[in-house]
Parts: sequence; C-alpha cells; structure tokens
Amino acid sequence: MTRSFDLLILGSGSTAFAAALAAQELGKTAVMTEERTLGGTCVNRGCLPSKNLIEAAKLVHDAREPRYPGLRGCSIHLDFAALMAQKDAVIRDYRRKKYESLIGGRIGIEQGHVRFVDPRTVEVDGKKLTGEKVLIATGSRPVIPAIDGLDGVPYLTSDLLTNDDEPMELRERPKSLLIVGGGYIALELGQMFHRFGTEVTILERGPQLLPRGYEPEVGRTLGQILSEEGLRIVPNAAAKRVGMDGGEIVAAALVQGGQREFRAERLLIATGRRPNTDTIALERAGVLLGSAGEIAVDEYLRTNVPHIFAAGDAIGRQTQSQMATPVGSRDGGMAAYNALSGEKLRRVDHRVIPRVIFTDPQVAVVGMTEEEAIAQGHACWCDTVPMSLVPRAGAIRDTRGVIKMVADAKTGEVLGVSMVGNSAGEVIHEAAMALHFRAKIQDFIDLIHVFPTMAEALKIVAISRYKDPGKLSCCAE
Repeated sequence: MTRSFDLLILGSGSTAFAAALAAQELGKTAVMTEERTLGGTCVNRGCLPSKNLIEAAKLVHDAREPRYPGLRGCSIHLDFAALMAQKDAVIRDYRRKKYESLIGGRIGIEQGHVRFVDPRTVEVDGKKLTGEKVLIATGSRPVIPAIDGLDGVPYLTSDLLTNDDEPMELRERPKSLLIVGGGYIALELGQMFHRFGTEVTILERGPQLLPRGYEPEVGRTLGQILSEEGLRIVPNAAAKRVGMDGGEIVAAALVQGGQREFRAERLLIATGRRPNTDTIALERAGVLLGSAGEIAVDEYLRTNVPHIFAAGDAIGRQTQSQMATPVGSRDGGMAAYNALSGEKLRRVDHRVIPRVIFTDPQVAVVGMTEEEAIAQGHACWCDTVPMSLVPRAGAIRDTRGVIKMVADAKTGEVLGVSMVGNSAGEVIHEAAMALHFRAKIQDFIDLIHVFPTMAEALKIVAISRYKDPGKLSCCAE
C-alpha cells in the first residue's frame, strides 16, 4: 500500500524540518524519512553536542590557567562518562522540544533507509511513499579519504559525539588522539580534547591551518595560538598509511617530502563532508548531480525534474550555498514554499552567510576574502589589526587574535570581515548585517558602539582606512 503526501521529504534534519513546518503552515501534508536518529546531524552529532562539550572544555582550561594575575589556577576533576551523559540529556531534551513534540497531525516521520522507486515514489524499509512534490534534504556525511590500511583499523569521524547511535559514540577519553585534517571540525574537537587532557596531533595537508576559504592571516594566527596552547600541528603532512601496533594507531605521513611516523591511542578522520546523494537511487528519479556529488539546483532550489526540489547540505555549494545548519533551515522553508504555495517563487540569496569556528578564541567570517574580492574585479582596500588594540580585549586580558576588513577602495563598500578573537561569533553578526545592506567603511566608524565591547574591533579596523588606530587614545575618536 502506498501513502500519498503533498510534500515528500527525504531527511529529517534542520532543512527537512523547516520544510515540514512550512508545509504545515500552508495547510499541506508532509512526511519526513530518517535512517538514523530524528533531527539529523546538527542536533544529534554535530553543532549541539560539540558546542556543549567545547564550553565544558573551556571551563576546565580557564580554571587551570586563569588569565588574571592574582587568581590561582586549580584542577577540575573530569568524569568523562558523566560529561558525555549530560551531553546526551541536553540533546534528548532539545530533540523532544523541537522535533518530537511537533510530529503528528500533518507532519509524519518514517524510519528507515530511503531510496527512490520513481520520480514521485520512494521506498522506506518496504513502505512506499509518494509526493505531489518532493524535497531532497538528506544532508551530508564525513568524507573518508583513501588511506592505505584505513579499512583495517578502528577510527573516529565527526560522528564521535553522536547521540543514540551506538556503537559510534565515544565513551572514554583517549590518552592521545591523531587527527587527519585541519579544518573546522579538526580544530574544534582537537582543542576540546586537548583541554580535557588528551595529547593531540593534527596532520594538515596544506602549509597552514584553514588554507582554503579563509584569509591567510586567520590560519596563521589560530595555528600559533593552538600551538602555544600545546596542540601539535604538523603542516604539509599527507597521511599515506595507517596500521595497528599493539594498542596504538600508527600512521605514516609524507611531511615536506620525507616520511614520518605518528602514534596515538585513537585516530580521528576529519577531512571534510560530502552530500548524502549516492545511496538513495537518484538515477531512478532522473535528478542531475554536480561534480562533487551535490544535487544541481537553480535559484529557486528546483532540480532538473520540475516537481523535485533540494536544499541544505545535499546541494553543496550550488547557488553559492554553504554547508551550514542556518542556511539549510532557511532554504528548507523556502523550498517548501516554492513547491506548495502556488505563489510567486522566492529566490535564494546566499551572498551574506556568516560562519563561525568555535575554537577559543573563535574564528568568524562573512563575505569575501581579499583574494576573492580581487578575483571579482574589485580594487581592494584591506587591513588587518591585532585584537590588542581593542580596549575590551585588554580589559578582559584576552588580546589573542586579529580582525581584517576587505572593502572596495573606490566605493568604500565593505565586502568581507574576518575575525579571530574573543566573542567573534557574536561580533560577526554586526558585520553580516552591514554587508546585507551594503554598508561602507564610514558607516562602521559613524556607528556608536558600546564601550568597551569586542564589537568595537569593527570600528577600529575601519578607522585604519584613514589613520593608525594604534595612536588613538580611545576608539571613539
């Protein structure tokens, strides 16, 4: 027996759920499918659990090494199993409030692996579902690189913080951890485990951390900060072979032309994520893919099959999108509206997407890098200033980091901002709003900022367009 819905959604993560809620608001029926735990990656295995534990690790670090003279450091007892248990409780509570309480009525959920039967029909563990319209929101998963011997050793991925997805859950703190990859997942988890007492080594293929998609100053600054904290970061390192020696993982890597050996109790593969599009029999639906396995969509999130839409991580960087939860949430609702409303289609706008890496200090970026701005034909003005020039940073004794602004030298329009520093994830929203409304350098200068705040960093870097901010007695000048 086949059940029919107005909107058939493949997935149950942030993108899928936003679409289901939009369908409900439009008075339509919708069903989501889920192979693992309801809620997808962010709530169960990504954003929520990692940020919960990153904050716990910061408490441990700050207690051990307070920034203020006159405060004596102390050791906090770590019960790793209990810490993981509270993380699970937080996730279950969030999932219950946001997801499970709203399922039912016009929103349904079918558990199991989903595969297309034809362009309007899918099969989920023997059950057939059809949709007048279809949304593919299957998210993404960790990329597993081709490393000799990897299939014969136990290794972790970013799913190590999973909830209710045994046996992937990490329940014991490793004494040592070797991380292959130097992106945001490697850096967040690497610093977190180091602060919990794990010896951490990061193998980065590039010459520095975050070599792609970020200003070079960002990777250099963060790399120095993490190294000074005690993480072992090895640049220009390509893992070639892994194996076991007793209870240890042994990895052979090519480092600047020579082979080196690295050992650790556990191995974490953090080499990026890829769209979940290769296991759902897309060929039966006739949906086209891009070169990286992402679903090809137009500016209205339509695939080449008129009634099939796609959004979230499944579309990769199509339409200049980013693999990020808030992007998927917004686009999921928009895809459902375009599919079901019968009104004028809404066009996606991915021009301004703020992003944050939740290391300590945080990394926050929005808009173009200097290289990207030049490639698009802008005559660029840009400058980088240290956080030591920000009064708030000095007041709280945390002057680590830098802030960089990129602007069009002719028009003064601000094109991008990158910040490494305390509270960067909060500050970046002012920059994002400014880019959204195409603000100019002078707008940041003219805006009255509360003193002292970290957001003044934006004003100070803007002032550097006209004068040396290091010579100002107060950023308000």
